Formats: sequence, C-alpha cells, structure tokens
Amino acid sequence: MMAISFKRHPGKLKVRMFRKENDIYTVAYMEPFTLDVFISKRFVSASLTHRVTCKQVAVTGTNSKDIKAVLRSRSDIPACLAIGWILAERAREADVYTASYTPRERDKFEGKIRAVVQSLIDNGIDIKVYLD
Repeated sequence: MMAISFKRHPGKLKVRMFRKENDIYTVAYMEPFTLDVFISKRFVSASLTHRVTCKQVAVTGTNSKDIKAVLRSRSDIPACLAIGWILAERAREADVYTASYTPRERDKFEGKIRAVVQSLIDNGIDIKVYLD
C-alpha cells in the first residue's frame, strides 16, 4: 500500500512517497489481546493484555491466596491447567474471546506453557500461537 504526502514550501510543492507495512499497523488492531505466561520454579502466572492501551484485562497466578490453598503444588502441570481454566473464566467475564501468543526467545512451546495455552483453548478462548 502506497501513501502519498504533500508538503508545501514557499514556491515549491514537494511530494513524498512512503510505504506502509500492513502487518505493523493492522495486527495490533485485528488481534488486540496478547497472552503472557511466566513460569518459575515456585509459581505460574498468566495474563491477557490489550496491546493498544497496555491494560491487563485478566490476570491470574498460583501465588494468590485463594489458589494457593487448593493446589498441592504451585508449579506443576495440574497447576498450569488450573491457571488456564481460571484465566479463561476471567477473560470471558471481560468479553475477551481471542488472543495471540508469541513465546519469549528462551521459552519453548512445550510442557507447562503448552498446558496453559491448551487449557485456555479447551475452555473457549481462541489463541493464535506465533512461533518464529
């Protein structure tokens, strides 16, 4: 897509042409919510964030008081599945049904991260995973 911009200088008309990349401008508006998953040795945390306003729509983690009491371990696969289920419930309350996920450079899309994403998909949230 080419866009043309005109600048008027005294006595001259200067024309500049530049190219807009579609991905840069439209992806943030077509897929406005992103999933962020953080897994440490002690706990699991996940959140859905709006890209444009940078506001967190739904947040959950195994470090919170109500979830700590129910789970036996705060960093295993069942804890990841529980986090995905709770995050899906909170996302539906906020009318979020689609999100995108890009893993960090050091993260592999397997194990606990895959369990959180799969739990979100199983509970009705459509997640688009972008692997580089």
